[in-house]
Amino acid sequence: MKRIRLSEIAKHINKKVLVEGFVENIRNGRNMAFIVLKDISGKLQITIEKEKHMNLCPAIDSLTQDSVISVVGKIVENSYVKLNGLEMIPSEITVESIAEPLPVVCKEITASDKKKALERSSIDQRLDYRWIDLRTDENQLVFKVQTEMVNALRSFLIKENFLEIHSPKLIGTASESGADVFEVKYFDRTAFLAQSPQFYKQMAMASGFERIFEVGPVFRAEKSYTSKHATEFTGFDLEVSYIKSFTELMALEEKWLHEMLKTVYEKHGAKIKELFNIDTIVPSLPFPVMTVSELYNELEKEFGYTVPESEKGDLTTEAEQLSYELVKKKFNHEFLFVTNFDKSKRAFYHMRDESGVPLGFDLIWRGVEITTGAQREHRHEILSKQAEEKGLQNDVKFYLEFFKYGCPPHGGFGVGIDRLTMLLFGLHIKEAMFLFRSPIRLTP
Repeated sequence: MKRIRLSEIAKHINKKVLVEGFVENIRNGRNMAFIVLKDISGKLQITIEKEKHMNLCPAIDSLTQDSVISVVGKIVENSYVKLNGLEMIPSEITVESIAEPLPVVCKEITASDKKKALERSSIDQRLDYRWIDLRTDENQLVFKVQTEMVNALRSFLIKENFLEIHSPKLIGTASESGADVFEVKYFDRTAFLAQSPQFYKQMAMASGFERIFEVGPVFRAEKSYTSKHATEFTGFDLEVSYIKSFTELMALEEKWLHEMLKTVYEKHGAKIKELFNIDTIVPSLPFPVMTVSELYNELEKEFGYTVPESEKGDLTTEAEQLSYELVKKKFNHEFLFVTNFDKSKRAFYHMRDESGVPLGFDLIWRGVEITTGAQREHRHEILSKQAEEKGLQNDVKFYLEFFKYGCPPHGGFGVGIDRLTMLLFGLHIKEAMFLFRSPIRLTP
């Protein structure tokens, strides 16, 4: 018999079907037993009159919370059942796996006449048993939405004639950006885990691919312990040829994110509101834009926030956070593009204007930077000089080769899928990732 997902049981009323899942709850009385079965798609009440089904009692008596069972039975309507007014009257129960007492409490349990209150385990305790923690409705919604996000972002780009590439994560140089990299023993030499697909995205431009994207792992050997940093995360990067200005990239990204959030709102907005009490806001177009100096001036006017002149070429974490209140008040928006950073704060491969200002941007969402983007310097001589200026000319020799034999003007940007998920749900980064990695966490 073919298994039926619990979201589809309404199509099988008065029919005999097979369902499988975890025992979310069980009430095993003298005459009656009630099981709430859960799979990734939904829940179902299974009702057993013991006198009529004595053959099922040994299996029922063995069950514990989170045990896995297969059940064959008839789906019937019952207006007294809270779960969609449907229940199953089983004829067969097969115990697939008995769960030991759970080592963590994944959801807070309030006190009742029959049960004591149980406090939710700490986030780090739950991460030790992440596979159990992921069984909750809230966590499963997070990854349903994340799947929708990535699919919407990918689908948008494919419709815009982008190619998907998969660049190597083992690289031969450690100087892709200012962040530290992980060293890896590679036969008779040292290799490094890639901090981004940046160099290879640009190689694809020199290959004539014109429009590419990649979804893949990114590694950062930074000893950061904030609510938004991880040593490994999933990046969504793209690169575009034949642009005239970095503003074309900004226009592309705002439309890209608008379409993604529209899809998420339409498919999951109500459930996100129900389980997380957070509104999924589809942003209006275009997104507001400020230069970094304009932003600091406004933050000083509105909040009295100041930084030394030496720091005004880049955004501090506090400035990012305050920008959320500013952009809501000034533009009634959640997103903000920031431009005109100091060249000392930008990568050597960013193109600069005649005044030396990098032609790039950051995008901030809900007070957190989610994107650094720029038009790239595609002219070999100028790019070589900018690499030399940063002291990287020897480390990036292989990369500079990409530009010696013809390369179109281009630019690009990237976002972190986990950070987008974190901000959408208002979570700590630890809870927005399937498995979190930090300087002190390598398991499970």
